[in-house]
Amino acid sequence: MIEDCDIDVLARTIYGEARGEYFRADGGIASLIAIANVVMNRFNQRTWFGDSVTGVCMKPWQFSCWNKNDPNFSLLREPFISDAVFAHCVKVAEQVAFDEWPDLTGGANHYHAVGLSPRWSNGQKPCFQIGRHIFYNII
Repeated sequence: MIEDCDIDVLARTIYGEARGEYFRADGGIASLIAIANVVMNRFNQRTWFGDSVTGVCMKPWQFSCWNKNDPNFSLLREPFISDAVFAHCVKVAEQVAFDEWPDLTGGANHYHAVGLSPRWSNGQKPCFQIGRHIFYNII
């Protein structure tokens, strides 16, 4: 079951991970949707990622915006985020969480920013790219 608090945490995760992509010609709202898709794909897999949307988002070292040393962390902890992009993130969170928008990523459960090469991506084939994010479906 998805609670209101899950939607809020998902929206904050989308905002922390991809708000800069919103204004890119090669990103836009689809970039926000793709981040939400990864969270929901992890949630729906019911594995070690977490047993709630909030649990998936807050799992240590999975979404960098929730790492205490990340510059986004203090912003995401604010009670109110007054930014028009955050309002879009809330809408995306709601619609993706309740299956009103499609999975643009084709089932991706991992991603990283272009220019990074995390160890887990070695030997993995990307399944989708949008803006500055590359997506993977790692089984």
